[in-house]
Amino acid sequence: MSRAAKNLTEGSVTLLVGLPLRLFTDGVDTPVVTPTRLGVVLLAIGGVQLLVGLFQLQKAKA
Repeated sequence: MSRAAKNLTEGSVTLLVGLPLRLFTDGVDTPVVTPTRLGVVLLAIGGVQLLVGLFQLQKAKA
């Protein structure tokens, strides 16, 4: 598996985990971390991984 494919896969999975946390855990309180904020962080990380994977894919084609 190429590095670009790995980043695209990890970014997609991270986004798919972060999105439900962001959308459906509003009002859930835990002692350490708020699931809604964790969802936002996972969405951001997943988006960055997707962008890096797309950049690597374009770079490999050129």
